[in-house]
Amino acid sequence: MGLSLDVSKLGANIGAVIYGVRLGGDLHPGTVAAIRAALLQHKVIFFRDQHHLDDDEQVAFARLLGVPTIAHPTVTSRGDTVLPIDSRFDQANSWHSDVTFVDRVPKASLLRAVTLPGYGGSTVFANTEAAYDQLPPALRALAENLWATHTNLYDYAGGQTDKAVSDETRSYRAEFESSYYETEHPVVRIHPETGKRVLLLGHFVKRFVGLGSSESADLFRVLQNRITRLENTVRWNWQLGDIAVWDNRATQHYGVADYDDQFRFLSRVTLAGDAPLGVNGLSSRVIAGDASHYSDVVAADVVAAEPVPSS
Repeated sequence: MGLSLDVSKLGANIGAVIYGVRLGGDLHPGTVAAIRAALLQHKVIFFRDQHHLDDDEQVAFARLLGVPTIAHPTVTSRGDTVLPIDSRFDQANSWHSDVTFVDRVPKASLLRAVTLPGYGGSTVFANTEAAYDQLPPALRALAENLWATHTNLYDYAGGQTDKAVSDETRSYRAEFESSYYETEHPVVRIHPETGKRVLLLGHFVKRFVGLGSSESADLFRVLQNRITRLENTVRWNWQLGDIAVWDNRATQHYGVADYDDQFRFLSRVTLAGDAPLGVNGLSSRVIAGDASHYSDVVAADVVAAEPVPSS
């Protein structure tokens, strides 16, 4: 039986702040259940004033919500379980869901602010369930029959020209692409806990299966723009002591690189997930790469998210 939480919604379609909880590995099971329910309902939840957390306590809290993966399938030089989001190496200035280039798409991520710039550096989250629900019938039918190829050769920090990037960034990109992964995912997947249909896209998509590059680009733009409509998004302005938890199966996010040369550092823990299942009952297909070292495939029971009262 879940306990009640002090939850304040940030928008009609996505985002909530939870107050009065001191995060860690020793939370009451009822509180954990309420946090899980809030995450399923609001897609991304935020906690302020968690200054007591370090990497170990962040991992301990994460274990209450799921099974942590290793830090990253390919970027293995910077951490075992906790991935440093370090502005000296990468700035994820692009819409994506985490690590969709493998077959076992992560369940969720937990991101903690460690060092922040004096301005800028917010993160924007988008609700991919709401985007699906808002599709007109013709687009919905099309999306439900599409599969997309995701690869790690599309580095989401790669919007800059080679002349604009540092040696550190080039080194990071080389490591990011050091092992090649390619996976075909259904564009519409069934959320394994809520049973809802969500769009699975983002900028790790290379093309749509059976379509050429030009057609894929045009169609991707149509569907991706549906996800990132402003009414489906929430923008979080970080403060020290903040931690964000998002359902990676029902969201995309965009770390806004608008802080010039200031230093920005956050710590991320990722939770293992399942292989996405399409509306036709088929699951994602591995084309290249073995992600078994990254995490086990962790299945979730199909349960309905209980509404969490919000102020």
